[in-house]
Amino acid sequence: MLWVVVFQNHALTISRTVTVQFCYLIFIAGNYYLHTLVSIPRFLYKKQYVSFALMLLGGMATGALLRVPLAMYIGSHFFNAGKQQQNLNTLFINSFVNIGVWVICLVAIKIAVDKIRFQKYVDTIEKEKMKAELDFLKAQFNPHFLFNSINSIYAHIDKKNAGARGMLLTFSEMLRYQLYECNTDVISIDREITFIKNYVALQQVRMEESLIVELYISPAVKGFTIAPLLFISFIENAFKYVSNSDHHDNKVEITMDKQGDDFILRVFNTKDDIAGSLLHKGGIGIINAQRRLNLLYPQKHTLQINDKESSYEVTLNLTLA
Repeated sequence: MLWVVVFQNHALTISRTVTVQFCYLIFIAGNYYLHTLVSIPRFLYKKQYVSFALMLLGGMATGALLRVPLAMYIGSHFFNAGKQQQNLNTLFINSFVNIGVWVICLVAIKIAVDKIRFQKYVDTIEKEKMKAELDFLKAQFNPHFLFNSINSIYAHIDKKNAGARGMLLTFSEMLRYQLYECNTDVISIDREITFIKNYVALQQVRMEESLIVELYISPAVKGFTIAPLLFISFIENAFKYVSNSDHHDNKVEITMDKQGDDFILRVFNTKDDIAGSLLHKGGIGIINAQRRLNLLYPQKHTLQINDKESSYEVTLNLTLA
């Protein structure tokens, strides 16, 4: 377009642009997308510099070789008909230099743009991490005072009321886990399962007797670490919106399994119509859980939510390798 606008002889300009320049652009564009889609992500960003350099030179050389017969055909039939054509070596070198200069410039621009975008992404993650740490510190309001208060309440509960004392101890254990053990990036799956079992036990006592709770953890779920408190939002959601009907079973099902390197969590609950409308809008717990999965396990998880008229099911597949 620049040639057409700048030069007055449009017929000559268009013909040369369509033939000579366009022939260059085919090979320049081909090289650019080859390196953008293949060599840069597969070799350069994985620090395989020799492979990247070989592919860069190979792509330019291939483009130059393919352009030689095309340029000779165009020259002999359109621009230099009846005249002596360029030497093959000279034509190849000119093509290689022209294609190489453009490809190197475009690839350098692409790498620079990617670096700027990546830096912005890193800055955003750092800000979010700092905000999360500040929010966490704000939430840790004098835990020693909290545990002392729990111990005081426990001491004042009648020893005959074993149920209430047991619930308070369970709650204390859950709180201790959240405050003191979840300050690391990963934690043993066994500790996470203990926390979930305690939570389910408290919910079973709190909920109506008509609620059926099924918790199954496969024996294969052991021997690996996981981000702390990653699953609790889905389980909390199930107990929060479970149905409370006299006409059909009210049920919460939680299943954990491990198949090879894949961990599978399934959380199912029956629901009422009102709860269904609230679930459809989505809660901050589910949104935060999805955000954490995207940050901590990018390209290594699939989350399926099956929202039906009378049930709600979440299936999380996590690749641990």
